[in-house]
Amino acid sequence: MSADIIDGKALATTFREQLAQEVAQFKAESQIVPHLTAVLVGDDPASAVYVRNKQRACEKAGIQSTLKRLPADTSEAELTELVHQLNADQNVHGILVQLPLPKHITETAILDVVHPLKDVDAFHPENVGLIVQGRPRYLPCTPYGIQQMILSTQMETAGKHAVILGRSEIVGKPMAMLLIQRGLGADATVTICHSRTQNLKEIVRSADIIIAAIGQPEFVTADMVKPGAVVIDVGINRVNDKLVGDVDFESVKEVASAITPVPGGVGPMTIAMLLKNTLTAARILSCSNSH
Repeated sequence: MSADIIDGKALATTFREQLAQEVAQFKAESQIVPHLTAVLVGDDPASAVYVRNKQRACEKAGIQSTLKRLPADTSEAELTELVHQLNADQNVHGILVQLPLPKHITETAILDVVHPLKDVDAFHPENVGLIVQGRPRYLPCTPYGIQQMILSTQMETAGKHAVILGRSEIVGKPMAMLLIQRGLGADATVTICHSRTQNLKEIVRSADIIIAAIGQPEFVTADMVKPGAVVIDVGINRVNDKLVGDVDFESVKEVASAITPVPGGVGPMTIAMLLKNTLTAARILSCSNSH
């Protein structure tokens, strides 16, 4: 049996159409246009593509988007100053600092400067803490998108074993936090694997849900997958001019019950959730500004 392909593009389109209606309603009621500002430092080609896709998606959903492009030799102080200006700008609701930043800039230092109410990526320690406690202000975009994709497969996550490959602050850790909460698309038993994990194959093979986010091309092979598992591939790796994920798609799709493609899987959902967070931020800020 071949796995169902989880179509991230189609799923994201449905989400964005719903969101466009909510945005239109919010604009009509508040006379406020939700506004996302992205900051791109340097000329990393992948980052430029991401930012362009985010801008397009904003326009379709009726959200204003601005791009601040800075040269690669921008200093940490200059970038910090720009973030402070955006924090103070009442017309900006969401601030997105595109990662990775150039080596001479400390990422956490910059992410900590973004105002927690405008932190639509949910990277600020205050927002991370709220997620851990199960009372999120914003949900991190990629994990939130993945959770929606798992829900779309109709798999009951409660009590299931979810194995996450990778412990990054962007995917691995927050993904685990979402899956162990109480409620829909959660209540799972979660194992996080990383470069020091022993018996990796055995652990992955025991998973009902596999989320691969390690940045190693086609690392997860069919012999590591339990028949019927749901496999979410977060990886994007360029191999010989071809984009491949962290999962060996062709072999694994014969074993899994559902699998995400690369590209066209997790990426579009990440952007859809970013737009949702931007609308939420506009709502929160319009309330706090009017009091």
